[in-house]
Amino acid sequence: MNGNRFGRLFQVTTFGESHGAAMGCTISGCPAGLELEEDDIQAELDRRKPGQSMITTSRGEPDAVSIKSGVQDGYTTGTPIGLVIQNKDARSGKYEPFITAPRPSHGDYTYSAKFGTRNWGGGGRSSARETVNWVAAGAVAKKILASEGIEIKAHVNQIGDVVAPDVSFEEMLEHTEGNAVRCAHPDTAAEMEALIGEYQEQGDSIGGSIYFEAQGVPVGLGAPRFDSLSARLGQAMMAIPAATAFEFGLGREAREYSGYERNDDWEFGEDGHPKPVENDHGGIQGGISSGEPIYGEVTLHAPTSIPKTQTTVDWETGEEREEQVLGRHDPVLPPRGVPVVEAMLALTLVDFVLLSGRITPDRLDGEPGTYDTDYHPSNPKNE
Repeated sequence: MNGNRFGRLFQVTTFGESHGAAMGCTISGCPAGLELEEDDIQAELDRRKPGQSMITTSRGEPDAVSIKSGVQDGYTTGTPIGLVIQNKDARSGKYEPFITAPRPSHGDYTYSAKFGTRNWGGGGRSSARETVNWVAAGAVAKKILASEGIEIKAHVNQIGDVVAPDVSFEEMLEHTEGNAVRCAHPDTAAEMEALIGEYQEQGDSIGGSIYFEAQGVPVGLGAPRFDSLSARLGQAMMAIPAATAFEFGLGREAREYSGYERNDDWEFGEDGHPKPVENDHGGIQGGISSGEPIYGEVTLHAPTSIPKTQTTVDWETGEEREEQVLGRHDPVLPPRGVPVVEAMLALTLVDFVLLSGRITPDRLDGEPGTYDTDYHPSNPKNE
């Protein structure tokens, strides 16, 4: 099975199934000299982990990360970073009715048809639990980006038909983590939570969307055509389970604008370089970053595991039957999806930062092509 690696220079390879022994990933290409502790990664994992509130799954996973390699004396060594997160609360019994009878709108049948087998406990490899690896790797990427003055934030901007008004980056930083929905507009967050509760009472689920933004992105990241920043970012976001749409800048609203309305005029910035007057292009022009904030939106459909009775067929017995998908599942995905979206944005950007040569892939604090005989893992800053 391929498709388990993301990135060109900053490469993340993941492993694990929802109800297996553990989840984990290997990060190759992280420069040496980055200060990194398990707590740095754990802070991000705690935002994604289950059991946070009444609107998330009750599965009791601590999602405690363990760094197995690539870090010495609190600094990265430049060798592959191995991260492992143990599964502590897997209960596969409720999935036995679906071993040969696919749950509606899941990957059960497609996986089985392709491979002739699958890990059926909790959805196995197709489960959204696999994104715990992405968030872990994204935490490392965020630390590298922060050293370059790049900051990332996202929030839930819509659940069902409840839409949040536009908020500033500062408001996202201040309010997103202050409520269970992770909406940076507190009044709208309360409406969203009430709507989610209504669907829960009906044994149903609801979809929504996540707005993301990156500040401090320099001009020149990306490449034309297939390696464009927008193309790679689209691949990253559409890899998220339940993602049905990705857009940046005006996104789908662009079809309602004339060329004159959408075009961003140019002016000289304070540094004397050309600067777009507005940012309807979402920080990306010609597939390359323009130096303006990168922003966009990811739509996630309603969770497909719901307790309402639905129809399936058993390909072994040839029977059609009614089943309920019991177990512990989220009634809505965007609240826990916020750190996942941030992680995929970070992983995309850090790869392009390394490709640009702004940071040497070997040393966070070094110059390309240099060798310092005084360098030692216990003294990564050569102090």
